[in-house]
Amino acid sequence: MLSIESSHKQHVAVMAFPFGTHAIPLFNLVRKLAIAIPNTHFSFFNTANSNKSIFLASNSSNIPSNIKAYNIGDGVPMNHVFTNHPVEGVELLVKATPENFYKGLEAAITEIGLKISSLITDAFLSFAVVISKEMNVPWIPVWVSVPYTFSIHVYIDLIHQFYENHEDSDSGDKTLELIPGLSKIHIKDLPDGILPISRTNLEESPFECMLSKLGRMLPQSATVDMNFYQELYPIPLLDDLKSKFPNLLNVGYLTLSMPPPPPPLLSDLDVTGCLSWLDRQKAMSVAYISFGTVATLPPNETLELAEAVEASGVPFLWSLKDKWKDYLPNGFLERTSMQGKVVPWAPQTQVLAHSSTGVFVTHFGSNSVNESIANGVPMIGRPFFGDHPVNGRIVEEIQGVGLRVEGDVLTKSRVIKSLELVLVHEQGKEMRKKVQSLKEIVLKAAGPNGSAAKDFKTLVEKLSML
Repeated sequence: MLSIESSHKQHVAVMAFPFGTHAIPLFNLVRKLAIAIPNTHFSFFNTANSNKSIFLASNSSNIPSNIKAYNIGDGVPMNHVFTNHPVEGVELLVKATPENFYKGLEAAITEIGLKISSLITDAFLSFAVVISKEMNVPWIPVWVSVPYTFSIHVYIDLIHQFYENHEDSDSGDKTLELIPGLSKIHIKDLPDGILPISRTNLEESPFECMLSKLGRMLPQSATVDMNFYQELYPIPLLDDLKSKFPNLLNVGYLTLSMPPPPPPLLSDLDVTGCLSWLDRQKAMSVAYISFGTVATLPPNETLELAEAVEASGVPFLWSLKDKWKDYLPNGFLERTSMQGKVVPWAPQTQVLAHSSTGVFVTHFGSNSVNESIANGVPMIGRPFFGDHPVNGRIVEEIQGVGLRVEGDVLTKSRVIKSLELVLVHEQGKEMRKKVQSLKEIVLKAAGPNGSAAKDFKTLVEKLSML
């Protein structure tokens, strides 16, 4: 049995979803909680690869001693050869649940010597509600995407009924006017697994089956934590979710330190020379291009995007993996060496915070959108999957702080048009004003007297009383 401080009174089990950027916001929340409640032990259950990535990226001195990581099985068979299916790893993990998490829980209880007092999980892991009932402890799901997609899952049965009543060739263009706060969201924006037409083979997709149950499982939670700020909700959406989830807590952007800390020394961070390059550019002139760590731009669109930025003359900083440089036009890197910079990795938060960054060309991933808003940078987006289309609709039509590329496909002419609109035209100036206004709202909400601090304090109190 592990020797722990006798003052440890609670043992919180934390279950991560180790794909995309889900695990990092959850870990950041746990780290804050561990600091705020030093007499509570947190067991963090995640796959070995995801744990390695998180704990290596975090300086060990910044990880509280009352957090311990446990590796759970990822479901990948020995000598398995992966195909190019984007969610193959997810499906394998889900097939291994919940048994892999049960094994981790048993090991932690034995090692720590404390029963589990509460269960904090990524909300995608809807089976956790069953575990919480078996252990007779509260289930606290954390929603890392935007609250709009949360509401979509809550209203999944109503959406099915609406879709079936309007199932025709134009149904994708219809909007969810029947759901408070979602009147701008189109049927075609919905994530996979929501519509009945995409859920006919749930037996073949354990992941979609798990997601399909979310809307029915979430009301059984003790508290729901949102990776969001209350002040950014449209009032109808906030009021509706609060009425259904009285214990809804908005604990702020979990991938960012707000307010932002002083920038680190360049030598500590600028391994690819991005920040020193930005220092030499004009204010609000640079297009920062990055599509995250999961989404992959097709080769033809990579070519079109490169031709567009070269023809536009706009200074650009492009985060592009080395293997994808083969799809750039011949001679592109040489011809644009004075105009732009292509790097395999960029310190995104610091790039978006830099005064030279004028627009973020993105995939509309939730964390990327949050970071762009927190730094007051308008966006041009090319959504891929998941919550990207919904996020893009919010950015363009609800918040007015960016635009989706026409047809959701990058072409030379569309990218040039988008860059000109955001960086030169009056409409782009209005976008910048709006996103700067949202930045100020976030800074206030994230302050010591802001709503996020109050909701985080409430969460701390709930965990402390268990």
